[in-house]
Amino acid sequence: MKKQIFIDGHVGTTGLQVADKLMRHDDITILKIDDDKRKDEAARKDIYAASDAVILCLPDDAAKAAVQMAAELDIIIIDASTAHRVSDDFTYGLPELTAGHRDKIANARLISNPGCYPTGFLSLVRPLRDAGFLADDVLLNTSAVSGYSGGGNALIASFEAGDVPSQFSYGHNLAHKHNPEMQKFANLQTAPIFMPSVGDFAQGMLVHVPLHHNQMTRSATADDIAQIYQAHFAQSDVITAYDGNDTSQLTEKGFLAADGLAGKDRLEIFTFSNHDTGHIWLTARLDNLGKGASGAAVQNMNIALGMAETAGLSL
Repeated sequence: MKKQIFIDGHVGTTGLQVADKLMRHDDITILKIDDDKRKDEAARKDIYAASDAVILCLPDDAAKAAVQMAAELDIIIIDASTAHRVSDDFTYGLPELTAGHRDKIANARLISNPGCYPTGFLSLVRPLRDAGFLADDVLLNTSAVSGYSGGGNALIASFEAGDVPSQFSYGHNLAHKHNPEMQKFANLQTAPIFMPSVGDFAQGMLVHVPLHHNQMTRSATADDIAQIYQAHFAQSDVITAYDGNDTSQLTEKGFLAADGLAGKDRLEIFTFSNHDTGHIWLTARLDNLGKGASGAAVQNMNIALGMAETAGLSL
């Protein structure tokens, strides 16, 4: 019997892509609500009750209200907003975070979908923390560039109309909403300095973490670090870690394209180092709407419902 899934907020960028993935999913039926009842709480609660899982693609306040409305229902809720990402009542939806974390998602009723930037950051930092190469008091910086689709319909329209710069940084108050989840799930005493930016391309993302050798608890080459990633993600069909200083994915001119995984639901990890300078450059590449949003939501749904983890995904 097919599982019944309702996407609450299906008209946004994340919701639309979740729907596209579920339409390729052989074991799913998407439940729909009439447009004139989208804000009718009784009608929404009825369709929630008829669902095996509900994926929330809503603003934070609406997501909180939806979770409260569904508190008595025996359904799985996957929240793609930022409302519950550091809540102890929710299981953080990054299956590859640690050994055994996939099992926590499989047994969870409430799952918080990670942010796109934190997905890249945590994929780079948490394995090194768990392997003992980074102490909990390490002070980190992370810079990133995302496609403009991450800003939702308003920013998409602004880019397409030429009303914004071709690339810009933001979050200059150093209090970005993703900081708490990056700090919590990397097990850091201090949140990283986070420097996000948006570029003139629709989908894609690069997340960078630079390191000096003396920031690490012991000396390591690019190959040493790459082997940590390869061991950590060995069971993942979604995350690929390349060998140290591997340039096979660079363009002929040595560029790493931020939109290189646009339309895909996987993530790639690169480790570059210069032994002479003592510098290490870690990079995660993903689609901000793929593994960074809708792809992650479908992956989490598959795990929670006991389905093939990559069903409906584009790898």
